[in-house]
Amino acid sequence: MVKAGDTLVRIGLESGQNWRDIARWNGIENPNVLEVGQVLRVTPPPTEAGAATVRPVAPVPRIESRPLDARPAVPSASAVPASPPAPSVPPAAVPVPAPAPAAAVPREGEGDIAWSWPATGPVTVPFDEARSKGLSIAGRAGEPVLAAADGRVVYAGSGLRGYGNLVIVKHNATYLTAYAHNQTLLVKEDQAVRRGQKIAEMGSSDTDRVQLHFEVRRQGKPVDPAKVLPAR
Repeated sequence: MVKAGDTLVRIGLESGQNWRDIARWNGIENPNVLEVGQVLRVTPPPTEAGAATVRPVAPVPRIESRPLDARPAVPSASAVPASPPAPSVPPAAVPVPAPAPAAAVPREGEGDIAWSWPATGPVTVPFDEARSKGLSIAGRAGEPVLAAADGRVVYAGSGLRGYGNLVIVKHNATYLTAYAHNQTLLVKEDQAVRRGQKIAEMGSSDTDRVQLHFEVRRQGKPVDPAKVLPAR
């Protein structure tokens, strides 16, 4: 439900979705016009979700019967030609995917995401879900801000109050990261990025000092980046 001050970008960040997808799912033509109390879909509609998850089913193997002269089209058990007894071999097993091993996931990680730090400076403000939904990393104006993992840019702009010049990267269906207060943005929406790629330059937009505010969101919920990123 839309609250006062909400934007599609903020709703996308808090739901872990691309704001453009939310606009499409709800038939929103002007993303700048939202009404307080308006209820928005923040997950794919059934048709879109089904299309994304349906897998082709492998055809069931058939035993091909070849017609024999003067025999019925569907031979009875007594009409099957005699053949030498087959060696006693266990029936061929139909390949069945092995169950995924229990997630021996270190820290907060999930899937095969390879993480790295987005900046080299010291952490000045640690994660605190009530007060700081990410880490504040100190640095100098113009220092590189790097993508923390492979992904695709879902937002690059300054339309989210309190974040300044902001980049949001979606890594998979579960994780996205946010990089705030930049001086310069070097990527555009829908651009694919690689881990360690320079995506912005550190700055002080919408804050009182040069810093990078870095968030990791798991299905829209902030998690402590220090539990995801490799130990320094």
